[in-house]
Amino acid sequence: MASNIEIKAVLTDRATAEGTAIRLSNSGPEIIHQEDFFFHCPGARLKLRIFSPNPSPDPGSPDYGELIHYQRSNDAEARRSDYLIACTQDPKSLLEILSATLGILGTVTKRRTLYLIGQTRVHLDEVEGLGSFLELEVMLRPGQSDEEGKNVAWALLREFGVDQTQIIGEAYIDLLARHTSPTVARL
Repeated sequence: MASNIEIKAVLTDRATAEGTAIRLSNSGPEIIHQEDFFFHCPGARLKLRIFSPNPSPDPGSPDYGELIHYQRSNDAEARRSDYLIACTQDPKSLLEILSATLGILGTVTKRRTLYLIGQTRVHLDEVEGLGSFLELEVMLRPGQSDEEGKNVAWALLREFGVDQTQIIGEAYIDLLARHTSPTVARL
């Protein structure tokens, strides 16, 4: 199972974040349109990510997706995520099978701008129904400790000017559920 250190924050100034990412990155930007379908999965998360062709869909282009199983806490801090990813060229059939078998918990649609900064995947996400977010995924190297990965994440957050009040622990699917709930204050 692969591991990374993840941290997510509400993005208050996308233009400044974009400038910081460009200045620090060694790759990017790559614009990725994706739709994540979450399934009922006790003790972990299971999602099917379907990528949309970009920028203009070609009717002849093949579908592409990833089935992702992951486990991590919902703490508002840098935290370890353990995950498995399986690629598929037939995500629509897989979606049909998983929906019939497990049931869909919810869907997240987003436009992700990806930059690579050292060992970190930097995501500037525009999430439909929620807004803008910065997400860091420090890809742990063999033998690298969680603490080292967390130090990388916190150093990058400082570069982006993110403070503790912007950090969130919940997954987008949880935020959407809370956002649409009539009994909970809106974000």
